Amino acid sequence: MDVSALPWHELECGSYGADLPLWRQLAAERVNAPASAVLDVGAGSGRVALDLARCGHPVTAVDLDAELLAALRERARGEGLAAVETVHADARELALERRDHGVCLVPMQTTQLLGGARGRIAFLRRARAHLAPGALLACAIVTDLEPFDTAAGDLGPSPEIARVEDVTYISRATCLRVGRRTLRIERERRAIAGAGACESSTGAAWRERDVVELDRLSVVQLQHEARQAGLIPAGTREIGATVEHAGSVAVLLRA
Repeated sequence: MDVSALPWHELECGSYGADLPLWRQLAAERVNAPASAVLDVGAGSGRVALDLARCGHPVTAVDLDAELLAALRERARGEGLAAVETVHADARELALERRDHGVCLVPMQTTQLLGGARGRIAFLRRARAHLAPGALLACAIVTDLEPFDTAAGDLGPSPEIARVEDVTYISRATCLRVGRRTLRIERERRAIAGAGACESSTGAAWRERDVVELDRLSVVQLQHEARQAGLIPAGTREIGATVEHAGSVAVLLRA
C-alpha cells in the first residue's frame, strides 16, 4: 500500500482549530493592512493559510514538505483563493523577494522542530528580514506536557481515525517522554484497506511507528533568543487545550 504523508498530516493536525481565532486576530491587526501579506511558516496543507485567505488576507505559505504544499495549492485553486503563494523552503534559510510581511505566524510547535537554539535563532533572523518595521512574529510553543506510556499501562489519548476512499487511517499516540532537552512523542500509525476496515481490525495492510522530538523551550528562553535576532518581546497569548491537543503559548515578538 502506497501511504503518503498527506493523510497522516490531515489526521493528526488538520482538524485542530483552537489557535485559529488568535491567528485571525493578529492577521487583521497586521501593519500596513491590507497591502502586507501574512507569512505562515510550517504551513503544511494549508490549515491556517487557507483559513486566513478565506478572510481576505494575502498569505505566503512556507513548508519543507513539497507534497503538503501541492495539496495546499490544489485546495486554494479549488476555492478560488488566488492570494495564496506557496514556498518550498527551510525556514532557517528563508530568502524571499517580499520583505514587507505584516505578520509572521508559526503555529503548532514548528518553532520547536528547528534543531535547538542555533536553528531557532537562524529562523528568527530570517523571519525578521521578511517583516515590515513594527510587524509581529508569533510562535506557538508547548511548555508543559504530562508524560505517558501505553506499554506501561497508561491510558493515553484516544486514537484518531479518518477514512479516505477505501482506506482507514488510524493514528494513536502511544508514548510521550519528557527529557531534559526534548519532548519525544511516539505514535503508532496503521492504514487498513477495504470497505469493512475499522480500528479493531487485525488485517492492517500497512503499519509504522512515528517519532517526533520537540525541543524543550520556555517563553523566557525564546524571548532571549529573539533579542539576539534583533526582535523585541511583545507579550504572550494563551491557546487553550482541546480533547485531542494540549494547550500552548503564543510568544509575540516585534520586528
